[in-house]
Amino acid sequence: MSSNKTQVHRPGPYKQTNKEHKHGRHRSKSSISIAAKGKVSVKKISKTNKRELNRDQRRHQSAQIRQKKKDEVLAKKRSLGGLDFAPFLVSVIPLNKDFDSTSTISILTQCDDEAVVRRTSAGVTHICVPRFKKRFSLIVPANDNELDVLDSLKVSDVVVFLLSSVNGAEYIEEIVDKWGNKLLMSCLAQGLPTPVVILTDLDSITPKKRNEFKQNVQKIVNQWLPDEKLMVLDKNADAINILRRIGNQKRKHVFYRDKRPYIYGEEVEYVPDIKGPMGTLKVTGYLRGSVLSVNQLVHIPGLGDFQMLQIDAVSDPNKVDKTRKKDSTSLHDENITIKVLEQCDPSKQESLDSENAVDLMDAEQTWPTNEDYEMAEKDLQLRKAKTVPKGWSDYQAAWIPDDDVGFQEDAFSDGDQSHDDEFMDARSDESSCYSNAEDGDQDLETVAEESELAINDDKYDQEMDLNAEKDELNKIKESKSDMMFPDEIDTPANIPVRERFLKYRGLESFRTSPWDPKENLPSNYARIFQFQNFNRSRKRVLKEEETKSGVMPGLYITIHIKNVSQLMWSTFERTKSPIVIIGLYPHEHKMSIMNVVLKRTQNHGLAIKSKERLIFQCGFRRFIVNPIFSEHTNGQKHKAL
Repeated sequence: MSSNKTQVHRPGPYKQTNKEHKHGRHRSKSSISIAAKGKVSVKKISKTNKRELNRDQRRHQSAQIRQKKKDEVLAKKRSLGGLDFAPFLVSVIPLNKDFDSTSTISILTQCDDEAVVRRTSAGVTHICVPRFKKRFSLIVPANDNELDVLDSLKVSDVVVFLLSSVNGAEYIEEIVDKWGNKLLMSCLAQGLPTPVVILTDLDSITPKKRNEFKQNVQKIVNQWLPDEKLMVLDKNADAINILRRIGNQKRKHVFYRDKRPYIYGEEVEYVPDIKGPMGTLKVTGYLRGSVLSVNQLVHIPGLGDFQMLQIDAVSDPNKVDKTRKKDSTSLHDENITIKVLEQCDPSKQESLDSENAVDLMDAEQTWPTNEDYEMAEKDLQLRKAKTVPKGWSDYQAAWIPDDDVGFQEDAFSDGDQSHDDEFMDARSDESSCYSNAEDGDQDLETVAEESELAINDDKYDQEMDLNAEKDELNKIKESKSDMMFPDEIDTPANIPVRERFLKYRGLESFRTSPWDPKENLPSNYARIFQFQNFNRSRKRVLKEEETKSGVMPGLYITIHIKNVSQLMWSTFERTKSPIVIIGLYPHEHKMSIMNVVLKRTQNHGLAIKSKERLIFQCGFRRFIVNPIFSEHTNGQKHKAL
């Protein structure tokens, strides 16, 4: 008989060791190490290789991370408006077009006896307050151009909205006029920086009604800015409190400009070329935001995209001399020195080519083969066998299924067409009856409006344009009809329907039919740049921007922008608009297709037609386009509106 040998289990290094019974003896660490005789547990070795931390190490690591974040926030807060950094850029905007902000600026500049005030040729008022160790730059955009106000807010750190009670408590509803409401809505849609709301001329209200008046004004402010508290500005102490709040309050982030370099031009000089229609534009100001490289492109609202020639460091004329005594604090009296920081490298500089080079011979064959001839003959036979209605193009004929090859042209003959015309005439007679009824209602409405105008004839504006009134009334009628019949379109009376809708594609089913968005595209689409993976390219560009080398923010610099047209600059100079420079990311100058989602606001309730000329503003860019509107759905196909 064969002998059966039993298998003996031998424990490995990961054997479970149960906790010993507490026998009352205490083992010190030295006794444990002596008993181990230098042996190290496998679990401990694997734990060390995985770099697992114990409780004390994890607590210490979290404390280090927390302290690092605090230091970063504190350093960023101290760098805003400090004596050695760029001052706070504050835009002062009244919410009533008739208000004048001159008195407000004078109170802010005279609130502190130790404050140092300087005004530049561009209308910027610099205030240095030694007691706060802060500097402020106040700008007042022109009220006659709303786009200039929006351009100033793109680079402002703080916006101060002014409200005046000079009209009295009886006209509290007019404290924010129609222009102010429109401006507020535009600012909120663009991206509002840190706001501060100030109420002036409160002394014009009787003392018994001041608290009630302030509460009513606060309710009006909460409709637009629910988290903002109203501040009063009538005395020097009020102005000091406002400057303290501007310098210490929490900053509101604006997404499209936080990681971009931007400059508000305080000194501008244009040097035309000796030969040629171009010139060099020199803009001096404080660099804010992120690092600026001389090889990247810059954008100026109203002028376009340009390349830079060089960047110079200029001695700050608004910097306070801290070497003197406190009672004799003054600005720098030294001569202005200029130091070249960076010069452009043509091999590394971003190109101004916005369109792709089109190759007309792309995808062309050298010479057709015999198989190509045979395929062409078969296609020609199929085309001859397929009969299509009169007026159809080859592109529309390709959409007819092969099952409908027997579709004859006599179905669309002249006899049937006359019958269809009689049917359409009958439908037009019916629609004319309804249209006459609707026109009657509309006539009644217009008569009522004219009677109201006759009653209020004394308040009628003599400069009102009658043609603009008629156009607005027609838009209201079209918007009402579009709401009543959203999926219908009127056929023209002088053009046949088959010719009017000849360019449209036919689908058997809007939901299930295949749709190729790149089929038979116009040749102009070849000029558009495309991204293979937009999200990956975006992450790569943002990561490269973090490690980019260039001029650090906070310096007072001069940028030399080359190849600026003399004609364009002379036209722009007459508008007296502010010069705002914003750095561009790579590929942002390229032309591409953009799909956006629009949201209707309260101040515009009229219908907007497709291909109507509109002004679009996306972030810092502003351009004029003729958009095509369609429904916003999750499908592959969208109905045109």
